[in-house]
Amino acid sequence: MATKHRSNSSFLFLLLLLHFILGKSQLQVNYYSKSCPKAEEIIKQQVTELYNEHGNTAISWVRNLFHDCLVKACDASLLLETVHGVVSEQTSERSFGMRNFKYVNTIKAAVEKECPLTVSCADIVALSARDGIAMLGGPNIEMKSGRRDSKESYVKVVEDFIPNHNDSISLVLSRFQAIGVDVEATVALLGAHSVGRVHCMNIVHRLYPTVDTTLDPTHAAYLKRRCPTPNPDPKAVQYVRNDLKTPMIIDNNYYKNILQHKGLLTVDEELANDPITAPYVQKMADDNTYFRQQFSRAVLLLSENNPLTADDQGEIRKDCRYVNAN
Repeated sequence: MATKHRSNSSFLFLLLLLHFILGKSQLQVNYYSKSCPKAEEIIKQQVTELYNEHGNTAISWVRNLFHDCLVKACDASLLLETVHGVVSEQTSERSFGMRNFKYVNTIKAAVEKECPLTVSCADIVALSARDGIAMLGGPNIEMKSGRRDSKESYVKVVEDFIPNHNDSISLVLSRFQAIGVDVEATVALLGAHSVGRVHCMNIVHRLYPTVDTTLDPTHAAYLKRRCPTPNPDPKAVQYVRNDLKTPMIIDNNYYKNILQHKGLLTVDEELANDPITAPYVQKMADDNTYFRQQFSRAVLLLSENNPLTADDQGEIRKDCRYVNAN
């Protein structure tokens, strides 16, 4: 009986593995070359215009990729709004501080005008992240496309997939490894913390009632000036930038900072000191080219997590906020 159970489990595992491999293999570079030749050009143009008008949108596109692809699949489930029985993943605590979703609709509308019901929202998430990374001085990444959009939200399981800001590095590694992102790539992905900012709500526990002894004292004093109360208003714009030297450039300054105990989050400090991740942190701090190479590889691994690619999977949404009407 036990042998039969193991056999069934092995067969199920092989089926899931085959599904994962086939899904990734059906993604391809220039997927829309025939169905919508200008698609990627339009997306890049929109990302550029939005960046020039609202610089922080580029950071939002990178964060969208993390939050969409970590939960089940890269399928734009993140973009669904709460309506008609659907509860948006954006309502999860893990989505705290996320913004600029309305500008995804701006990109989608421009693509729809050129090629109606052709380019998926999931691909817009991936390709806008690629272009956003380039706008932020990061590497140029050859991103594949061909994803379809989810018809459902996964709000009930978001917290099972996306780590909390201050979870341990071991938990963070396990979450990424579960979707095929190895340790080296996870260390590289956390380098995205070199841009953007952290709300005071997520760091005050390291400042009050006493300062975390692992924090550089001078930096801790600066953080307390930025976050002067242990109970910041979650609706107020109280934040600290991740990197004070190059706050809008994806580079290896993040690793230099955390080696100096100037990381904002618990996971930043642990990343620099855990024996599993520390060697990669040191190497990335020493070599920006190496970091960029690993960051590119990591983004591709993340962006190809379990995509919906078959005709009977998902759909191409007309509006990224809503499932298509039947």
